[in-house]
Amino acid sequence: MTLDQKAPVPNVVIVGAGLAGISVAVALKKQLGFENFIIYEKASALGGTWRDNTYPGCGSDVPGHYYSLSSELNPNWNTLYATQPEIRAYWENIYHKYNLSSYTKFNSMVTMSVWNNDTQRYSVQVTDTVSGEITSLEANVMFYAIGGFQKPVFSADAVVPGADSFKGLIWHSARYRHDVELKGKRVGVVGNGCSGAQLVPAIAVDPDVQVTNFCRTPQWIVPRNNYAYPRWVKWIFANVPLIMRWYRNLLAFRSDLSFVIFRKTNTRIVALIRRLLTKYISKMAPKSEVKNLIPSYPVGCKRIIVDPQYLESLNWPNVRLNWNGIERIVEDGIKLRTGEVVPLDVIIFATGYSVDPEGLDIRGSMGTSIREYHESQGGPTAYLGCSAPGFPNLFVLLGPNAISGSTSAIFVEEAQIGLALKLMKPVLEGKLKSVEVRQDVSEKYNEWLQGRLKDSVWTSCNSYYHRGGDKNAKIIATFPGPATLLYWLLRKAERWDDWKVVEAEKGWIEQQKWNKRRNIVLSLSSVIGVAVFWFSKL
Repeated sequence: MTLDQKAPVPNVVIVGAGLAGISVAVALKKQLGFENFIIYEKASALGGTWRDNTYPGCGSDVPGHYYSLSSELNPNWNTLYATQPEIRAYWENIYHKYNLSSYTKFNSMVTMSVWNNDTQRYSVQVTDTVSGEITSLEANVMFYAIGGFQKPVFSADAVVPGADSFKGLIWHSARYRHDVELKGKRVGVVGNGCSGAQLVPAIAVDPDVQVTNFCRTPQWIVPRNNYAYPRWVKWIFANVPLIMRWYRNLLAFRSDLSFVIFRKTNTRIVALIRRLLTKYISKMAPKSEVKNLIPSYPVGCKRIIVDPQYLESLNWPNVRLNWNGIERIVEDGIKLRTGEVVPLDVIIFATGYSVDPEGLDIRGSMGTSIREYHESQGGPTAYLGCSAPGFPNLFVLLGPNAISGSTSAIFVEEAQIGLALKLMKPVLEGKLKSVEVRQDVSEKYNEWLQGRLKDSVWTSCNSYYHRGGDKNAKIIATFPGPATLLYWLLRKAERWDDWKVVEAEKGWIEQQKWNKRRNIVLSLSSVIGVAVFWFSKL
């Protein structure tokens, strides 16, 4: 990319060296040829959620060929659903392929970003997480690639009181203790969501580990139907053009089709899926537990579990479920509401994450912080899950209402990055100073979004999809449609009329509009010319 050498050289700050941050950096280098960016990562290593979550059984519930960059297809996934070590290795390979270590500062947390209307830049404050030293810089463009799940829901009393009194070992699945040998121990796993369902069979495969899974709410569980890719299939993916691309598209199409179960108006389909999953749970689980395991809420109201052998493991003699409710943790185990104490040596919390992002301290063009903006909207709010009025040149990837309950987060992030690069390219070239979504455009979009969400199954139960986990509160996490709909809306949003801009070159926007109209006229003229030619031959 050629920049005007007379203008100040613009720089881009990427917050986070997880999957989204790496994706932004790759897109800047590959699509724009732009390299004046820096990645700040608060931890000491890359990888985000796949760096932090290393518990036994950890993996993706989205097929690996779809849960990957469209520009970096991988023919060597071992199984349909990739494991955590495979996923982390894939992203580490991409990181090193594009030499992103040269652009990254680890142990560095962006603690504040403030927009300056005079300079049309962000003043950015960075804190060294080891030394505490604070440095400052300016940036034209900010990408917050911090992900939706950062802070584990776990502390001494936040989830279950009495944790400090326990004489055994206790930790969260996202901070797994691989140095602890579980053989011969009595292990309590608190939670039966996605991570709990993966963890239980993985540690209980050893018959010398006694596992008690403490459950509060039943979950809908679908068959995993996992399979390994033979060598010859991997060879075809690697050597036959387009096959792997079409396979990925097929997986994406299948994922989008599943969205029909999230619409309450699709009553017959919703009822059919409920019957099928009830039959599956009844077939796989112990007969004594079937009644407890079948939810009363609609399928998809909470995150659906792609069964990682969880139901089968409940039949093993060293695994049992407990539905009696936890009162508190005591020194020798967990005390139930019934008064019974379950003796334990180890307690592992598989209680998920808070979706309230940490480190999102940004102040925009109107002097308002992004958290104040969210409060004014009744909860986290964004335009297309990545932009907000009053915050120029800022993109929060995978922000509020960005994904549905079945799609690949990577696909959504790539679509958001595509919009961001389209809008930021003239900023980086010095044609524009800033771009921010118009308030009326954002309000109209969010009115449409919340209207559609009212007809979704997500309104029927408490879940992290809602602000504060309360089903009566605003839905802040999910998008009311398939991924291709959001992709189409992101492409449609590339119209300059939807954005408030400050020009560096006067008349640049009008010139772009004129060029677009001219191209349409030329295209129509070509079509008419061809038509006239063929009609004259008749």
